[in-house]
Amino acid sequence: MEVTVKTAEELGLLPEEFEKIKEYLGRTPNFTELSIYSVMWSEHASYKNSIKWLKTLPRTGKQLLVEAGEENAGLVDIGDGLACAFKIESHNHPSAVEPYQGAATGVGGINRDIFTMGARPVAQLNSLRFGDISADTTKWHLKGAVKGIGDYGNAFGIPVLGGEVMFDKCYNSNPLVNAMSVGIMEKGDTISAIAKGVGNPVYIVGSRTGKDGIHGTTFASADLTEDSAEDLPSVQVGDPFMEKLLLEATLELNKSGAVVGMQDMGAAGIICSTSEMSEKGGHGMKVNLDKVPLRQKDMQGWEILLSESQERMLVVVEKGKEDSVERIFDKWDLNCEIIGEVVNEDKLYFFQNDELIAEVPASTLVLGGGAPIYEREYKEPTYYKEYQKFKIEDVLEPEDYIETAKDLLQSPNIASKKWVIEQYDSMVGTGNMSTNFPSDAGIYNIKGTNRALAMTVDCNSRYVKADPQKGTEIAVSEAARNIVCSGGTPLAVTNCLNFGNPYNPEAYWQFVGAIKGMGHACKKFNTPVTGGNVSFYNQMQIEGRTEPINPTPTIGMIGLIEDKNDQMSIAFKNKGDMIYLIGKSREDINSSEYLNYIHKIDASPVPFFDLEEEHEVQEAIKGLISKNLILSAHDVADGGLFVTLVESAMVKGFGFDVTPDAEVRKDAFLFGESQSRVVVSVSPTNEDHFIDFMIENKVPFSALGHVTKSELRIDDNSYGFVNDIKKLYDNALENYLKED
Repeated sequence: MEVTVKTAEELGLLPEEFEKIKEYLGRTPNFTELSIYSVMWSEHASYKNSIKWLKTLPRTGKQLLVEAGEENAGLVDIGDGLACAFKIESHNHPSAVEPYQGAATGVGGINRDIFTMGARPVAQLNSLRFGDISADTTKWHLKGAVKGIGDYGNAFGIPVLGGEVMFDKCYNSNPLVNAMSVGIMEKGDTISAIAKGVGNPVYIVGSRTGKDGIHGTTFASADLTEDSAEDLPSVQVGDPFMEKLLLEATLELNKSGAVVGMQDMGAAGIICSTSEMSEKGGHGMKVNLDKVPLRQKDMQGWEILLSESQERMLVVVEKGKEDSVERIFDKWDLNCEIIGEVVNEDKLYFFQNDELIAEVPASTLVLGGGAPIYEREYKEPTYYKEYQKFKIEDVLEPEDYIETAKDLLQSPNIASKKWVIEQYDSMVGTGNMSTNFPSDAGIYNIKGTNRALAMTVDCNSRYVKADPQKGTEIAVSEAARNIVCSGGTPLAVTNCLNFGNPYNPEAYWQFVGAIKGMGHACKKFNTPVTGGNVSFYNQMQIEGRTEPINPTPTIGMIGLIEDKNDQMSIAFKNKGDMIYLIGKSREDINSSEYLNYIHKIDASPVPFFDLEEEHEVQEAIKGLISKNLILSAHDVADGGLFVTLVESAMVKGFGFDVTPDAEVRKDAFLFGESQSRVVVSVSPTNEDHFIDFMIENKVPFSALGHVTKSELRIDDNSYGFVNDIKKLYDNALENYLKED
């Protein structure tokens, strides 16, 4: 067929990009070659609209073992000769049109990124965003995505150690499914995603290749529309049992000494793996597509190259060691076929039926090579100044605080996610230290050492919309706060940046602000960004109107607990223990769940936040834990102080008796979400030492009250008994899902 600029535009390429391709090739590309460039130069694969800003993030630190973006995932030194590989990625658009497979294959893909580096995945986390919970579409998205994550992860055998589930009408048609995987390996066992060594054979291993997922990267790099359900071929189909076999075979292969390089076939399939590995190694490949094991007949060359069929990897091995490689994959009953060889030039040659169907320079396809790089226009949205006009004085205090508090506990964003969590196997592998000892972060036992890994995912998109820079600083800070409150020290960050269309100046303004905020906060906490994922085009076009989601830069963070004895729980421990607030209460209900859910007010500024103050609070918590001066620690986040107190009380069935600060409006004191606050409990025998420490470190703190047997009392009023409150909290989400 004749390839024209119109063909290029239909494949998502800009006219100027079509001209650039012709310049690189010295001729007009054929359809297969144009298809190759269309997926490799899509936003999802090339980061062409984001890389300039991503490079401004802090990307170095003595704890990092590979540079940011250098490999499939970040790699951090965790001591004792061990390293932690971790990464988060999105699978939003597939989950919007087919939530079960979209979410399941998101889990499969992120785990492959970890074990392709030679690490064994040990923990999963996820950050999920859905629309209005009363909508049937939302219930379908939620049930499908949760079942997909549970079925795939449970079968694969990796526990879910943490996550978040949030609801907002902005996600009605475009839910967010962000999956994070964490793995552990010995420091010297890293496998690089590289192709080198002229004549070395190139293998495809794992599943057969079909037509699922073709142009999946292009699908992820375009707006969702009312017709997106017709793009179901762009949704991959997963097989967790096949992936388990692939994991074991890969780790065994790594010990064979035969591997030169290996890469997961995720987005853009064979063409992505061949081009990225070749460019990194300064070599090329000759590939015979007739050798690729297929599960469908009569697949065209471009379909084989672009297929995103799951559970496949590309492996370059040392020539002469083919027998040992093939024995391993035969043992695990997996496909293992030589499809090509490494060549000493910057070219990828693809053959089918003895015909050369594509010839492209590998370097021109990838980020850092010839892929285009843009900086888009951005401008402050009109809503931003409107948000600043909000005044707390315009909001009436509740007539009945007790009923308001109970209502807030049953908000879908606050209520227990037990219905979700119980579908995940959180105990497989016996490494989870937080199921029976709940902490602000997930905790994984590094067996054979005295250390543990802490991990979390965090973002409040309402804050980020209100102020992208400060809102993202808060997301990083809350992730760090969760790790610190669990007894750990933050180490590094991976991110999943979910935004609207980059060609929309207001959406791009949100992205730029978020990057600035992330960089600022990561520098403060010494948590370099190891990589992650940018997901643009998260919005919906309805009757000609485009509505972007709230900007949602999800932060995945890992930290290290040097001594397992320092693991800190959120749970109140004993009747009579004193309850203190570290940090300041403020006259602030900005962007709170209380303001949104109870008062139905969307437009308000970001809650109070000061990065220096946040850092001081976290340093104080570290000191208190190291000196054994506190019995519990739980950060004040969504829902404010009241929710924090209830969550700490419910774990062991205690109550509390607290007195509000008379200088702060009561609803702001109980439900406001001003930042940099932590609730701790202190044994009466340690109280003087605790107070001395806080005064010496000049960090604000105040006495709230004490732990009681079972009643929740505030300002001498009973808010009920803990068991009754727990029933409301535990059952609310399931009750929403039962509604007709």
